Amino acid sequence: MRIWFRNVRVTDPSTEGDIPESLVVRDGIIESLGEEPEGPCDRIVEGEGRILAPGLTDLHVHLREPGFTHKETILTGMRAAAAGGFVQVAAMPNTRPAMDRVEVLNLVAEKASQGPVRVLPVAAISEGLAGEVMTDMASLTEAGACAFSDDGMPVMDSAMMASAMCRAAALGKVVIDHCEDQNLSRGGAMHRGTVSEELGLPGIPAAAEDIMTARNICLAREFGVPVHIAHVSTGTSVELIRRARQEGLKVTGEAAPHHFSLTHGEVRNLNPVTRVNPPLRTEEDRLAVIAGLQEGVLSVIATDHAPHSREEKSRPYREAPNGMTGLETCVGVVFTYLVHPGLMPARSALAALSVNPCRILGIPGGTLRPGDPADLILIDPELEWTVQEDEFHSMAVNSPYLNRRLKGRTVLTMIGGQVVMQDNEVFF
Repeated sequence: MRIWFRNVRVTDPSTEGDIPESLVVRDGIIESLGEEPEGPCDRIVEGEGRILAPGLTDLHVHLREPGFTHKETILTGMRAAAAGGFVQVAAMPNTRPAMDRVEVLNLVAEKASQGPVRVLPVAAISEGLAGEVMTDMASLTEAGACAFSDDGMPVMDSAMMASAMCRAAALGKVVIDHCEDQNLSRGGAMHRGTVSEELGLPGIPAAAEDIMTARNICLAREFGVPVHIAHVSTGTSVELIRRARQEGLKVTGEAAPHHFSLTHGEVRNLNPVTRVNPPLRTEEDRLAVIAGLQEGVLSVIATDHAPHSREEKSRPYREAPNGMTGLETCVGVVFTYLVHPGLMPARSALAALSVNPCRILGIPGGTLRPGDPADLILIDPELEWTVQEDEFHSMAVNSPYLNRRLKGRTVLTMIGGQVVMQDNEVFF
């Protein structure tokens, strides 16, 4: 099978070269760039000047299975990923049972074999995510764990965290940490600030995140091992990571789309869809997160896709679970809030969504070189669209962008030479 993408803007964020206007795929492999193919092609895709980029990798996704299939299943999560342009997703371990044993990772792998999107299991640091007994990281790595995390249950014990970071590094893996001092955040429903005072809601102080970010940086310095800071939301944490990187420490960080596009002002209507952890912060924090992305201090954009049922997100604000969906709106939010306003070039934004997360995980992907697997997406940066719940492929519609107008959308996703989504129609 030979497919010719012509009249496209081929954008490989792993390179700095000229942007060719042609790419040829043969039998699932990229055959050539910038050259018209010799001989016949089975299919010609007219790009009409749209962006052809590597398929995206999401470093932070909740697929909910096993245990919470009323929220999402692995298959529906993969469909949402393909619709958004993601060819592989790192699945967080807060399932039931947690991904703390080889048997659970094997179950996830079996379920994931139903679709072409690659599901990369992030195994638990501690048994049951309880922060007390460390998992068998070696056997979990052998079973396919791409990284280690206790996800939304931060490892409060610094000695255990140090051991986890060192053990993971010895296995060639990285620890991903949700930075939250739960002694400070306990009972909070939103960011602690002027809006929480106005609404009378208990707040989560920025210091709850910053203290744990600083703790993890100190451990990375002390033991010379890497750590990845999940969904950074405060200006102070951005500055801490900035200084750590200037020092040469192996510290990386990610930003979620909602943290660079929304603020705690969104909570004023008390719509539980705006409840997330870390919470939506101030305008100053939002701008600091954008600055971190611009400078490469935060080198990854990750969705923190967290689906919930309609019933759960219809509860009163203080009783609703934390989390927002993000896979299907990510590209639109990135282009609407970063690329089109001139805050980030498309190439840099796409690097944060493709090659950079692959580098952190130490896996292939995020490139468009001859000989690479044909994992690629076509983005129409000028396509304006309204986010509608009846267009979602995820089981959940707890998106803060519902009924909002976005500019920029993935219109085709190819995995291994197979078109798995075109114009929001998923083919598996």
